[in-house]
Amino acid sequence: MRLLLPSALLLATLGPHLSYAVKIHADFEGGSIGRVEKVSEHHFRIAVKGESDQNRRNRQGSWYYFEVQDAPLAELTFDIVDLRGEYNFRPNNGAITGETPPLISYDGKSWVHVSNVEYDREEPKLRLRIKPASSRFRVAHTPPYTSEHLASLRRSILKHPDVRETVIGKSVGGRDLYLWTIASDQAAGQRKVVWLMFRQHSWESGSSWVGEGLVRALLSPEMADLRKRFIWKIHPFCDPDGVARGGVRFNANGYDLNRNWDAIDPRLMPEIAAQHKAIAEWLKSGNRIDLFLSLHNTETSEYLEGPPGGEKRPEIQRLAERFFQQLVETTSFDPSRPLFYSGATTTEGMKGRMTVVQGLHRDFQIPAFLMEQRIAKGRKSGKLPNIPDRLEFGRQLALAIARTLQAAP
Repeated sequence: MRLLLPSALLLATLGPHLSYAVKIHADFEGGSIGRVEKVSEHHFRIAVKGESDQNRRNRQGSWYYFEVQDAPLAELTFDIVDLRGEYNFRPNNGAITGETPPLISYDGKSWVHVSNVEYDREEPKLRLRIKPASSRFRVAHTPPYTSEHLASLRRSILKHPDVRETVIGKSVGGRDLYLWTIASDQAAGQRKVVWLMFRQHSWESGSSWVGEGLVRALLSPEMADLRKRFIWKIHPFCDPDGVARGGVRFNANGYDLNRNWDAIDPRLMPEIAAQHKAIAEWLKSGNRIDLFLSLHNTETSEYLEGPPGGEKRPEIQRLAERFFQQLVETTSFDPSRPLFYSGATTTEGMKGRMTVVQGLHRDFQIPAFLMEQRIAKGRKSGKLPNIPDRLEFGRQLALAIARTLQAAP
């Protein structure tokens, strides 16, 4: 007989005289699970909560993060279930597979991948077998990066004389939306401008770790020259509400923050409205943007995507090819496909389906790019990426962008 209980608490009984309380919950920032089911004393089924868009379509079950308390020091089995979803209106089995094992942490700081996983494509489900080293631990799809991490980064960088922070708006939930400017002289002048965007989708924590690595590298003494020669404009945390609630890719009103750049509504999607306004005001003031990049994570793909029609504009094509070459030759970037250019929209005939790259191309014709990084094992590294790898890629990315723009006319 199976016992169904709320995700916040699961009681496991060992017999009439000896019992312990195994607590499986997600009651903390970024935590997310659905229903928890006890199969046996050491076996539990944990549903992925998932989220759908404003039309109750495009369900994404791409994030889970939970804590286990009072666990016995014996092998435990966790089945991660309810994975099926829909992407751009196309049903799928979900993005979580055997190629994307989660990570486990005993202190909330150091994370290692769970080594014993099995994937059942039929159900589908991902089975984890964990023999814990402690009675309390956390499990997450990717290494979490929450507002606490961002606050720690802010405390360490805002004292730097080459950093300026602007609050450009508020999220649906009233959280601040930041724009950082990193430059040794805040006046634009004729310097080339790099505009970067991280964490449009809340589950994609790897992009935040890359962003932190890039920012810390830019502010190091070794990269002082990059602060003199370029202006770096950075949106570090595009969906703070989603990160807080353990969301996936939609804001609190259900709008995908990388799918509505052609249907911006300041009331329903204030995050996009604030970011778009910041870019528009910068350009209308006579300033330039020489390279725009939004960084994302996927499960198994890794690629660089240029703006619509970029292959027909020689200056964009040259820039894109230089950037792609720099990434391949000088960073851990491990493309699963060649450089390519976006279509005009993700879904023809529908409003609210343009990505940031597509929307910025339509509105401003700027050289905008989108990069996806896999969370599965890379071919270059031969391993699953972790926090140090993301931080290091941030450093590499800053240098690759600088080299790309140095070669540009």
